[in-house]
Amino acid sequence: MPILVKPIIRPRFVNFIHKYKACNSQTKMKNICLIEDEENIVELVKLNLEIEGFKVKSFQNGMRAKEAILEIIQFDLIILDVMLPEYSGFDLCKDIRELSDVPVLFLSAKGIATDRIHGLKLGANDYLAKPFDLEELILRIHNLVSSKIDVKINSLQIGEVKVNFSSYEAKDSQSNTIHVFSKREIELLELFNEYEGKVISRDLILDKLWGKDNFPTSRTIDNYILTFRKIFESNARDPEFFHSVRGVGYRFTLHSPK
Repeated sequence: MPILVKPIIRPRFVNFIHKYKACNSQTKMKNICLIEDEENIVELVKLNLEIEGFKVKSFQNGMRAKEAILEIIQFDLIILDVMLPEYSGFDLCKDIRELSDVPVLFLSAKGIATDRIHGLKLGANDYLAKPFDLEELILRIHNLVSSKIDVKINSLQIGEVKVNFSSYEAKDSQSNTIHVFSKREIELLELFNEYEGKVISRDLILDKLWGKDNFPTSRTIDNYILTFRKIFESNARDPEFFHSVRGVGYRFTLHSPK
């Protein structure tokens, strides 16, 4: 049986979005991953989100989404159905939470209280039952991504050490300068902060910082990580902030992962 969706009243909603965008003019385009097996829902949601200025990529199979999980966790928001072919949305949410704190919104026909509670206990940020109102869905999406607006910061506290991105200095709790970063080190710290809580692949780091035509050796990033651990970690062999993810890359966390 097809899922019915209340039509959105475009003029009234567009006025709201124009006001929202005006208040957040510094926000860059957000990327949303839509994992949903019903083609009519995919087309409807994707079309309306693109109208609102989002970039959307969709998966219609749970196992294919699981296989692409390292790509999926790089998005700004994941919209996730529960009843997916081959691999359930609940299981996929659990996998996502082991790697990242990216916002997850369940969109599912399983809308009874026990299902909603289970989804939220797995770490989802929101849960909307089908049939749903499209305007409500898009407002919920804006609320979730607005908490991750990109703002250029001047400093970052990592444990007992404060990084000043303007002066390139690392200072201890007594405000003593303990390290002066190179430009590349600062760029890498900014990248880690941008993807805080997410796994970043080596390829992504190399592409973002060096570009496709000017890759350093594979040991270069490892050397930067060793330097960061000496500066920020109380025990470099058991890091709290800069974690290696074997065979993939790294994860920077300001709080210890669960």
